[in-house]
Amino acid sequence: MGWTAADMPDLSGRHAVVTGANSGLGYCTARELARHGARVVLACRSETRGAEALERLTAEVPSADAAVWRLDLGDLGSVREFAERHDREHGGRLDLLVNNAGVMALPHRRTVDGFETQFGVNHLGHFALTGLLLPQLLRTPGARVVTVSSMLHLLANVDMRDLNSERRYRRWLVYGRSKTANLLFTHELARRVAAAGADVVAAAAHPGYASTNLQAAGPRMEGRKAAETVMALGNRLVAQPAEAGALPTLYAATAPGVRPDSFTGPRLLNWRGAPAPSLRAKWTFDDRAAARLWEASEQLTGVRYDGAP
Repeated sequence: MGWTAADMPDLSGRHAVVTGANSGLGYCTARELARHGARVVLACRSETRGAEALERLTAEVPSADAAVWRLDLGDLGSVREFAERHDREHGGRLDLLVNNAGVMALPHRRTVDGFETQFGVNHLGHFALTGLLLPQLLRTPGARVVTVSSMLHLLANVDMRDLNSERRYRRWLVYGRSKTANLLFTHELARRVAAAGADVVAAAAHPGYASTNLQAAGPRMEGRKAAETVMALGNRLVAQPAEAGALPTLYAATAPGVRPDSFTGPRLLNWRGAPAPSLRAKWTFDDRAAARLWEASEQLTGVRYDGAP
């Protein structure tokens, strides 16, 4: 059977932030954290969809202590506002940050700050958010940062010469690079907090193939009905439900003994099933590449990590 949400410990007194929590994996993650006693902030780009998600969550978990805050990872101004608000309203404490939100295989777009959207949202937005919240994480004993990557990181390593895909844009390749960036970020963050002697665990997870709205977003934006239908059919016939896809994230976030820089995914062929250590490309352990990406991310976002030299 393996590990399930029923195996999660009591999280009373813990405070968590989950990005992209209005639907899919993020919603399931936030709901289970709240079910086990954590106070949860659902960080959502759309306040309307966030409010709908909160209403659904409190119907499913009447005892939930949860709130919706606006966070647009494609706008660094919004990221800074979120972090400043969190520091004001939660006394500088944060037990768990789940970097879950993401976009997949979109047509070429740019964020508010001019970054290619998949790289900008999936990596840079979360890099900035984590850096701005890091002082709060460092003040909280046993804090964790869990970043959601994908098995599609195997498609490609990051291209340091073209981080914003200005030379050529191939949507699936760029998605794979953004998910590799998530793992390189986790690798370097784990190294830096260890070097600083900090009590923060940086880990990563992926859902395997889970049924969410993510797969159909790109085709829908372009009006490609056939592609949208194929994605929906795959979700229905092959994918595991979002509740199962969220388990690796929940394991990395709450299970005892989770190692820094670990990568958790579904047990069965990294596709479905209970959480287990996941296959991971060797390039995601490259210290030099991780350091170079970190330096570039600091320059692009203007966010420096206090306390993680």
